[in-house]
Amino acid sequence: MRDFLLEIGTEEMPARFLGPALQQLKELAEGQIVEKRIDFERIRVAGTPRRMAVYISGLAESQRPLVKEVKGPALKVAYSAGGDPSPALLGFARSQGVDVADLVVKTVGPVEYVFARKSEQGRPTAEVLAEVCPAMITGLHFPKPMRWGDMDFRFARPIRWLVALYGSEVISFSLAGLESGRITYGHRFLSRGPLALGDARDYFDGLKRAFVVVDPEERREMISRQVEAEAGGAGGRVEEDRELLDEVNNLVEYPTAFTGRFDPAFLRLPKEVLVTVMREHQRYFPVTGAGGNLLPIFVGVRNGAPENMETVRAGNEKVIRARLADAAFFWDEDLKTPLGDRAGSLKKIVWQENLGTVYDKVERITALALFIGGRLGAGEDLLAVIKRAAEICKADLVTSMVYEFPELQGIMGREYALRSGEDPGVAQAVFEHYLPRFSGDLLPATRAGRVLSLADKFDNLVGCFAVGIQPTGSQDPYALRRQALGISHIIMEGELVISLGETVARAYEGYVRKAALKIDRNTVMSELEEFFRQRIRGFLIDRGFAYDIVDAVISAGADDILGVLQRVEALDRFRLEPAFEAVITAFNRANNLSRKYEGTEVSPKLLQHTAEKDLFNALSGVRQEVGELLKKRDYSGALRRVAVLRKPVDAFFDAVMVMVEDERVRDNRLALLKNIALLVSPLADLSKIVVH
Repeated sequence: MRDFLLEIGTEEMPARFLGPALQQLKELAEGQIVEKRIDFERIRVAGTPRRMAVYISGLAESQRPLVKEVKGPALKVAYSAGGDPSPALLGFARSQGVDVADLVVKTVGPVEYVFARKSEQGRPTAEVLAEVCPAMITGLHFPKPMRWGDMDFRFARPIRWLVALYGSEVISFSLAGLESGRITYGHRFLSRGPLALGDARDYFDGLKRAFVVVDPEERREMISRQVEAEAGGAGGRVEEDRELLDEVNNLVEYPTAFTGRFDPAFLRLPKEVLVTVMREHQRYFPVTGAGGNLLPIFVGVRNGAPENMETVRAGNEKVIRARLADAAFFWDEDLKTPLGDRAGSLKKIVWQENLGTVYDKVERITALALFIGGRLGAGEDLLAVIKRAAEICKADLVTSMVYEFPELQGIMGREYALRSGEDPGVAQAVFEHYLPRFSGDLLPATRAGRVLSLADKFDNLVGCFAVGIQPTGSQDPYALRRQALGISHIIMEGELVISLGETVARAYEGYVRKAALKIDRNTVMSELEEFFRQRIRGFLIDRGFAYDIVDAVISAGADDILGVLQRVEALDRFRLEPAFEAVITAFNRANNLSRKYEGTEVSPKLLQHTAEKDLFNALSGVRQEVGELLKKRDYSGALRRVAVLRKPVDAFFDAVMVMVEDERVRDNRLALLKNIALLVSPLADLSKIVVH
């Protein structure tokens, strides 16, 4: 057994490409090696901005032999009565290249068949790898691949070298105008020219001597340890930031952390501004002191050795000083105009070509937010906060700060609102109406913030669907999936009772007079209902609920999103109770027979048997109780009350023939069963429940 190395050397790749590409490379390598029947001990991947590598330990020197069995004719037609091979058998043996004497008989189900057993010797691994390597490279996909030179080949960035070693043996292949070999390259500035690898096992240590830490986990640990040490030495600490750590890790080959400082006078700026400048624009780690307050210190990571660090530090401090000076200028200039006075400038900003300006959007959001607030029982004081917050929620888009740092939208709206003398509740709602901005983000914490966030997101969804802009495959330029999930999270976590259909219809009305809509209201409502069903289903299954319970509840209606969650939780708990089977049995027996019958009116005069009279009386009592429990959203209690029908239902089927010749009696009995099936229909479609 020998170790195998494939390295793809490139020009610097974007940081966000590297992690997914390495995962793809590992999956491709494992898939190819397993498919080719080559035994191995371990597959690992490594990479930096300039290279991706797959390293396979203990790779066998040849494929495992392949034994194939090909099914031929049935035994009864394979031989004549005298035991001679039939023409069908002879033809089969000839087509498979085997002698009739080598054929075997095996039973498949109740029938015996003749099989040809063929063995294929394994090829040398080196020979197979020459085919596998190009397939692994061409199998990689990137968000934005590019071409270079006069080639049609596409990759994340131009490929500059290829290394393929099986032990000390070079695996030769050609790709993208390059020939594979044993030559790799170290750090662009610190290493001394090409590095010839004698054996695949020399790879990691050889590159480390050439100032490249190629193992991403080792590099990440180095960065984390160095950053913490630098921050601690400066008297502070760095808050955990996995996303920034991963990005920095994918930007360097040989990390060395350093501490820099900036003028403490800049600490007068909001913390979010300082963090955004350091984190988003410079990839620095902000340093905080006691109580989480920012210190005028940052930790950066250079792609190189510790030498000449004072020069590096001075250069980075100069850059951040200019960045923060710009931010301070924007801050001071923006504060000269109250936030509310900027709203009129939104008339100049087009939100979407068919849906008007941002100012039009603000008018719609205001009306929709007041409608939602009213439906949620908001009083006059809260409605006043909602109205004012809606009127100024987008005003920070025309500030210099947000123009320069778009990721600060909402954050700066809150800051400018407070400094313009707005009510703190208004300012907080302005910030919260963008929440959640990404998976795992905060949800709005205030009532006004929840209402405004819902209004904004419903307006986005309805407008886009009404002009035919819907997510397709991986394309979702307006982040509509995220916004539908955001609405669902807000409603569920905030325990808000709101009608999806009614809100969508009201949002649609806001567009009718001022937008060039392409799709009618009913279609939009229908499409959005299905869109939400898919999001809610995925969300609930991700939270650990069984798929059949989720499907059963959603099939019964998803207009009340909070109700969907509550019904799923109730049915999930009820599944553990002894009465669960009773409810499912009673429903299924009634539903199976009455599914196609539409009538629901039961005439007591036509009830002939004691068992059907008892069932009718039991249903009458239970139906009223279930109705009251549903109004109170006591779904668990409603399910338990339905369970008492199990015995009268069983007695009914034991004693009564439903499909009798008398049409009136038959229909009356079907109507009785239909009412039992409809009793649980507001809760769930129990026919979708899988009974174990």
